[in-house]
Amino acid sequence: MLHDLLSLLFPRICYACKGVLSRGEDFICTDCNIKLPYTEYHVHGGAAENQLLQRFWGKVPLRFAFSYLHFRAKGRVQHLLHELKYRGAQELGEHLGFRYGSLLSDHHYALQLDLVLPVPLHQSKLRKRGYNQSDSVAEGMARALQLPWHQQVLERTLNTATQTKKGRLERWQNVEDIFVVRQPELVQGKRILLVDDVLTTGATLEACAVALLAAGCEEVSVATIAAA
Repeated sequence: MLHDLLSLLFPRICYACKGVLSRGEDFICTDCNIKLPYTEYHVHGGAAENQLLQRFWGKVPLRFAFSYLHFRAKGRVQHLLHELKYRGAQELGEHLGFRYGSLLSDHHYALQLDLVLPVPLHQSKLRKRGYNQSDSVAEGMARALQLPWHQQVLERTLNTATQTKKGRLERWQNVEDIFVVRQPELVQGKRILLVDDVLTTGATLEACAVALLAAGCEEVSVATIAAA
């Protein structure tokens, strides 16, 4: 009874559609969970049929490329990403990361990975925002995959301009050579899963992967919540 009264006074809202959550629903309502545009990239993994992996061909060698959802402008996925990135919904990031990590674990990818790393924010942006949205996603994925994760291995050395309205070449020039591996001993010989919230051109993930491979990791895979 108390739970029902609190729900009436302080309703919990679906992050995807802004509707009121029902009892037993967390973060995303059942209707949105059914209608979210899920991908099938995990089915193909490192095979040539994986269209997400194809986007990195000739740029950086990746073992796997995963993304949980297809990005749809002004749709449910954009609402989720906006809440995660700009409204402090870190628990949503961990929830989505855990869900996707559980799916990857069910397909036995945990056996082919050693370490989960988030794409870092520059310290000035981190101080301003108060959190790195990719950290919560990476933490949730690592927990589901039962793998270690670290926040401090990769560092972003320059605070670059936003990527939102840049083309592919501009995005690459914006992030080229700005990531460094501060603890190379933690990545040497490891199979890394690099995690970010969204993949657009892939320039940021590509630049991070180049830095990790140069530091001596065995291979890099990437995973995001959404891909445009």
